[in-house]
Amino acid sequence: MHQLLVSRILQALDACDLPYEANVTLDVHFSRLRGKGEELLSSAYDELGGKADFPLLRQLRLPVKMGKHLLVYDDGNHFNRYRLLTLKSEVYQVFNFSWHAAYLRLCRSHERECLLSGLQERVWAGPPIARSCFGSAESPGDLSGSGAPGWKLNAYNDLQYDLISRLEGYRLHRIPAYENLMMGGRLQRIDKLLLRPDDAVLRAIGTWLLRKMN
Repeated sequence: MHQLLVSRILQALDACDLPYEANVTLDVHFSRLRGKGEELLSSAYDELGGKADFPLLRQLRLPVKMGKHLLVYDDGNHFNRYRLLTLKSEVYQVFNFSWHAAYLRLCRSHERECLLSGLQERVWAGPPIARSCFGSAESPGDLSGSGAPGWKLNAYNDLQYDLISRLEGYRLHRIPAYENLMMGGRLQRIDKLLLRPDDAVLRAIGTWLLRKMN
């Protein structure tokens, strides 16, 4: 489903004849992280209960790049107490992100949906590195103890994307599944609109995305 909705975002950009690059990979320059950047990531990693040294991404993989702007679509699995914890990191005091306040609110109000959609083993427990970093997973739905290592890894990686993209000179725009657009005289959620958009909806979404980057 995630890939389908991302493909519809690309269609929306196409509908407005907006130039972009799809499925972009950006190398991480570790020299830009040294010092304060490493300190910020290490602190957040510790807050999540991370074990041993904090891992660093070697590359950022982005669905959309438009000049110095990057677009990321976040489904319901990104909104929970662990992401809320990383959103309280000093990173967001050092750098300004226009969507930050909205994400704090969404993480507080939509964890229930995350519990419905994020209980699959691959999401809850995550890949092997999640266990190495955050310990073995509790039973699906049990957020006590080690909780969900997969969720923690996602939250930590989201923080890395936010920090690293800014250090690399880009502006990262996050599109939450729960964001509402005024369409047809009423507010409608972007994830619902992207399921079966007609040409007019695609153009409206493309125009909305362009406004986000201005």
